[in-house]
Amino acid sequence: MVQESLKILTANCTDGQREMVERAFEMARRELDGKQRENGHPFIEHPMGVANIVAKEIGLMPEAVAAVFLHEATRGNDTLLQEVARNYPAEVITMVEGLNKISGITPKDTKLQAENYRKLIVSYSKDPRVTLIKLADRLEIMRNLDIFPKSSIMRKVTETIMLYIPLAHQLGMYNLKSELEDLYFKHSDPENYRAITNKLKATEKDREKLAQEFVKPLEQSLKESGIKYKLKVRTKTAYSIWKKMQKQNVPFEGVYDVFAMRFILDVPLEKEHDYCWEVYSRVTQEYKPDVKRLRDWITNPKPNGYESLHTTVENSEGTHIEVQIRTVRMDEMAENGHASHWSYKGIKSVHGLDEWLKGVKAMLESSDPSTYTNAVQKELDEIFVFTPDGDLKQLPKGASVLDFAFNIHSNLGVKCSGAKVNGKIASIKDELHTGDVVEIMSNKNQKPSADWLKIVVSSKARNRIKAKLKEEENKLMKLGREMLERRMKNWKLELNDDVLADIAKHYRMKASAEVFLAIYQEKIDLLQLKDFLTKGEEGESVLPDSKPEKPSTKPKGKSSDGDYLIISDKLNNISFSMAKCCNPIFGDDVFGFVSATGGIKIHRISCPNASRLIEKYPYRLQKVKWRQVSNTTQFQTGLRIIGDGDTSIGAQLIECITKQEASMRSFNITERRKPGNMLEFVAEIGISVGNNAHLDRVTSALRKIREVKTVLRTSQK
Repeated sequence: MVQESLKILTANCTDGQREMVERAFEMARRELDGKQRENGHPFIEHPMGVANIVAKEIGLMPEAVAAVFLHEATRGNDTLLQEVARNYPAEVITMVEGLNKISGITPKDTKLQAENYRKLIVSYSKDPRVTLIKLADRLEIMRNLDIFPKSSIMRKVTETIMLYIPLAHQLGMYNLKSELEDLYFKHSDPENYRAITNKLKATEKDREKLAQEFVKPLEQSLKESGIKYKLKVRTKTAYSIWKKMQKQNVPFEGVYDVFAMRFILDVPLEKEHDYCWEVYSRVTQEYKPDVKRLRDWITNPKPNGYESLHTTVENSEGTHIEVQIRTVRMDEMAENGHASHWSYKGIKSVHGLDEWLKGVKAMLESSDPSTYTNAVQKELDEIFVFTPDGDLKQLPKGASVLDFAFNIHSNLGVKCSGAKVNGKIASIKDELHTGDVVEIMSNKNQKPSADWLKIVVSSKARNRIKAKLKEEENKLMKLGREMLERRMKNWKLELNDDVLADIAKHYRMKASAEVFLAIYQEKIDLLQLKDFLTKGEEGESVLPDSKPEKPSTKPKGKSSDGDYLIISDKLNNISFSMAKCCNPIFGDDVFGFVSATGGIKIHRISCPNASRLIEKYPYRLQKVKWRQVSNTTQFQTGLRIIGDGDTSIGAQLIECITKQEASMRSFNITERRKPGNMLEFVAEIGISVGNNAHLDRVTSALRKIREVKTVLRTSQK
């Protein structure tokens, strides 16, 4: 049976590839001879099952298949590994070594945290196929979990949910991840698993009927649009539904997004965004949308590259239906691992992992085996270092002994004087590497210095050193103030804020704190200071109190009304046009500027270019007046909105603008970190309004949203 499987496995290989895989298989069978699985079958069935998943389901080349067999053959046998190294390609050996390293360490015997263990797997995977093989290995075990004893089953189930499912998420391997989740659910909670799967089967026909009824009113509208599309009904897995039930505290019937209607559009690349929004518009015209559940990952894709437009609508019967809109390209990327499904669910990616994943994606897309060896894989910007007790610490790449000490405890970092690294004495500045065992040495008399900031790379260490240095500096400033106060008392002079300000100005310092520190450090001669305070200085250089007058930006010209250019409804008049740098709208204070081509560009007085144009080309200016325009005339402008929170505020902003009857032309929202690690959103929105009064109503409504802090007008079209 195993031999038959081997023939099928190598059916599409070249002669050289087939020979390599067969040699690796024979070595594994020889080394594993006599070993049995828990069901009494030969152990060789396990690597054969893994090899089939690697080749047929993940799609890796024969080199990865050979690595599977050689890994099982050489585990714990370095001598045999050396022999293998002389007879197989370097890329195969790299994979085998990575697999052996990972197999040699387990969370149980090293006290590893699950998250860090996942990262350690990645770190040991110099070739990304190593991680993919480990996932295939776990999937084979989970598919045959019934053969293991109960005590072993629960351990493997726990490892799967803690370690391997998150890895599948990170790689965007949706199908593999879903199967692992359901297998985990089946064995960890069999009663609820059976209940949900039975209900899914019972309601399958109802979902099919609902899907048909949903699309029927849209068929004609979409046909008229000329958009080619495919409709896919995506049902959630049993595990995903169970998680929803737990999170929302509802029964199966209360999960209204058990399935989603997915529109997959076959459109040109340059028209993707336009057509996705077009379909969204037609869907929401037919069905009532829930604006709070709008997720625009087309305008602002997730960091992992996931692109899609998600919303939830309600039909006439009150049924809620999740709708996903994406193109063929977007769908292929999401389904085939080019976008990490885990990330778009809201989990933050590991710093540096995205670069590593790019290599995985390129490898999976390529049918050329040379891609594997020629692709440069960027290592994670992280290292994993052990304490003597076996605890794992995660540090940035390039971290020193001092970084490690601060990672353990801030007080230990402050007193750190060196370390033993793998049993050898090391200084505080020595760089650490993945796998190092570090024991910190401390000295109670040790104090941080400014030079320490050049040694550390971690933010924790840097911030703690700065805080300690600032603490020390404050002590010195306090002593300096006490010194000055004593001298001022002896000189029978009063020390107040005005005097301190004069001293700071005299010594060209920004604040009194600098004065106190300089006095303690004897950078200020106290006798000279006394002379300054008692006698003053003639000809002392002081900064001017007044600022130069800001030139006016209003254009100069004649005052006769007959000299005015009148702007009417014909905004695309051949004689004038609206300047794109500031996008004037009806009611703005404006002026005209005669361009080099002879046409007149209408600019706002507040235009960023106004001062330059007025100052440099006064002879090309034209006074302008607005004539009342019709209600149908629309002016394009932009808004920049800044506030507290994340991108989920986007739906509320869209709803607010829509209520003010402004047309939205573009929408992009991002988030960033403020000091204190608080989230802040920045939205760039293009809208069309009738006049500046209409714009004022829009901005006023936006400012009433609690999270919004700033609303600025921009020149965005």
